[in-house]
Amino acid sequence: MCLGVPMQVVECGLTHAICADRQGRQRRIDMMLVGRQPPGSWVLVFIDAAREVLDAQQAARISDALAALDDVIAGGDGNVDVLFADIIAAAEERDRREGR
Repeated sequence: MCLGVPMQVVECGLTHAICADRQGRQRRIDMMLVGRQPPGSWVLVFIDAAREVLDAQQAARISDALAALDDVIAGGDGNVDVLFADIIAAAEERDRREGR
């Protein structure tokens, strides 16, 4: 399975960029599918290639989901609700509208 990781563009050339993940680790990323992006932009990276441009909110939600997955795999306490607050809030709103 391949997971996409949000990364922020630090500097960008014609075909590649230096991007950093949320922990600050930097890698050289192929930007051919998304084009040149300004520093500060967020991209979704699969196997060192950017596949999609994200806004900061999308990047944060994906990072939270990946953090929750890491926690569960590591045998954490399983209290990952805070990392899925947007999904939980949407489900609660749906339930409220439907009278559940």
